[in-house]
Amino acid sequence: MREKKKRKLRKFKFHPVTSLILLTLGTVILSFVLSKFHVQASYRTIDPNSLEFKNVIVSVENLFNYNGFKMIISDAAKNFASFSALTTLLIGLIGVSVAHASGLIDAFIKRVTINANNKLITFFLILIAIISSLINEIGYVVLIPLGALIFLANKRNPMLGITAAFCGVAFGYGTSLFVGSMEVSLIEQTRLAASVIDAEYHIALLSNVFIMVASTIVLAIVGTIIVENIIVKKIGRYKADEETLLLETASMQQIDLDDIEKVDLEVREKRGLRWAYVVGFLMILLFIYMIIPNIPGSGILLDKSEYTYLNQLFGSKSYFQDGFTYMVSLWFFFVGIAYAIGAKSVKNDKELFEKASTYLRNVGHIIIIMFFFVQFISIFKETNIGVVIACFGADLIQTLNFTGLPLILLALVVIAIAGILLPSSSSKWTIFSPVLVPMMMQGNISPEFAQFVFRAADSMTKGLSPILGYFVIYLGYLNIYNTKKEPVTMKKALSFVYPYCLIIAGTWILITVGWYLLGLPIGPNVYPTL
Repeated sequence: MREKKKRKLRKFKFHPVTSLILLTLGTVILSFVLSKFHVQASYRTIDPNSLEFKNVIVSVENLFNYNGFKMIISDAAKNFASFSALTTLLIGLIGVSVAHASGLIDAFIKRVTINANNKLITFFLILIAIISSLINEIGYVVLIPLGALIFLANKRNPMLGITAAFCGVAFGYGTSLFVGSMEVSLIEQTRLAASVIDAEYHIALLSNVFIMVASTIVLAIVGTIIVENIIVKKIGRYKADEETLLLETASMQQIDLDDIEKVDLEVREKRGLRWAYVVGFLMILLFIYMIIPNIPGSGILLDKSEYTYLNQLFGSKSYFQDGFTYMVSLWFFFVGIAYAIGAKSVKNDKELFEKASTYLRNVGHIIIIMFFFVQFISIFKETNIGVVIACFGADLIQTLNFTGLPLILLALVVIAIAGILLPSSSSKWTIFSPVLVPMMMQGNISPEFAQFVFRAADSMTKGLSPILGYFVIYLGYLNIYNTKKEPVTMKKALSFVYPYCLIIAGTWILITVGWYLLGLPIGPNVYPTL
């Protein structure tokens, strides 16, 4: 009898919403306990004018009281409305839904990926996901649903495509093939921290470009091996019901058509793709024109109040940075319409938008999970638990006072662990840079390499953090394509990425340590050592 109860308990799985409610309650109670023990920490910031350190004390905030409950209730709607992942998802999916409804995505997949090698498809999905971190978090919004559609069309489990896209973005977030928005958020902090040792020290925009390009390629290759040899076994085969298959792959199925109809369909698809390619190319040229400075009528997406081009492009007030998700959505929107006109795949605009709304029918499932997810991470951030843990990590690095390779390894491990509870890159670097950069400079390690060490550590565990704002999109899409009776729990979703996290973390460590020992340049005239 007791064994039966144990088996039933093991089989019982909480829906993500239930798990989030329990985590929220647990966080509130934990904040009460930690505050009673007066748990607090401090970190140092650097005054940009005097270049002197200032201590900032952070305490765990108790939310298990009158003011805490009042804040939780009164801020619920505001937290949800201001959640960037929600607005980014909805804006991005509008364009994707129109492209899908027009038949563009299915036609493109059929002609480009159906006969391609599965491993090659996985490689390019992960590579594009890594590069997507160049600007905002567009990869989570666009590549996760596209990854599902591509894998489904190739008769593979769409949950595998979802996981591959998520892991590519999250665990490759610290690198890219180009200089991007992350440079803007990190370089200034790195420069300030370096100025404590050398007031005139300059950090170039391309200071990490060599090691970034190499890391991007290596991570995409290793990620493909992990997905194709480990995660594919954990997720298993996809067994969709008949209704789902008809809905998701209608245009990909072999419908009983006579030869004349098949030829006509081929001709229309080719014509539609030509229209789509032309419109897509012209829109890319238009977007590029909008970010080129000093040409008549150009540069309208740049923040002209900034002095450097990178800040104009990726600064906090940049129109390009703020509007990039909308631009991508517009691109899918008009390219989808171009295909629909060229291929005559829909009768009129009413049919197109009705099909688009059908594709979006499951977003409601994600929104329900997202509401409770937003409350959880908002409450967790309010407690300051993540910041306090990160401060303890910075204090540990400073106390141990390692130099050289031991310091690099310690920084990688400590920052990676802190990242589970504080996934924000800029917030972590604000805490760690005043400690790590001067210590490394005193040990003959360049500030540029210190910055790369942080980028590597930041990516090592980002996808493992349930506090990551875009984790809910990954979790939601897993449940959309889940065909089993029990839901995909948070624990199950994390179990898919554990192998990826462990092996990619090891890869990041090997890249960082190997580059340091070999003394290879990490950028033009920039080396790991001073």
